[in-house]
Amino acid sequence: MRLFGLIGFPLSHSFSKGFFTEKFQREGITDCRYENFPIPAISHFTELWDQYPELEGMNVTIPYKQEVIPFLHHFSDAAKAIGAINCIRRKGAELTGHNTDVIGFGRSLRPLLQPHHAKALILGAGGAAKAVKYALQEMGIAYTEVSRKYFDGTIPYEAITPAVMEEHTVIVNTTPLGMYPHVNDAPPIPYEQLTSRHLLYDLVYNPAETLFMKKGAERGAAVKNGHEMLILQAEASWEIWNA
Repeated sequence: MRLFGLIGFPLSHSFSKGFFTEKFQREGITDCRYENFPIPAISHFTELWDQYPELEGMNVTIPYKQEVIPFLHHFSDAAKAIGAINCIRRKGAELTGHNTDVIGFGRSLRPLLQPHHAKALILGAGGAAKAVKYALQEMGIAYTEVSRKYFDGTIPYEAITPAVMEEHTVIVNTTPLGMYPHVNDAPPIPYEQLTSRHLLYDLVYNPAETLFMKKGAERGAAVKNGHEMLILQAEASWEIWNA
């Protein structure tokens, strides 16, 4: 029996386990199972692989996306550039780290792009923003990062002028603003400057329509939440484990 799983702590609500268990049932995959491994410290990582020799692949969630890096032997280009791992494949005695958020975001955004979607605003400067930046670079979309705190190369929200809004027709929210239960929150951008040429992508998927998306839709912008990205990044893990 092939074994796959998820490490993190705690793992009270795991999208991955539910997704893969349902996928295996739906597709008639009877020789695979997916388990949660809520390890309280990354020091338990190595013994997991020793304890389960049938373990072929693993997803990684908070708080171990960076902490797991020293235990790995190889990295995909995306994982190396982003510095965060959410998928591991074991081949023989060696472990390779991947970042499938890049794949999930890219595959879900690409069908929505129009020729005028040449520049993007990335709201937030955390770990999720790094995956978004990498994917946009792959697609040839220039970007400007927006953050409440000043970092080198970012602009503050107050600097989003009408000219900036007109030029940047893709806006990606990588912050948790608007996530349940704080559904009345939204990133502080000048929504009145939005037009039908804009595309608003929110990595948040609960609620299905965030206030950020609602304000965009009211101005005629195309909007999308992060649910499909979540599914596509999980499917990308499956592709990696079976490559």
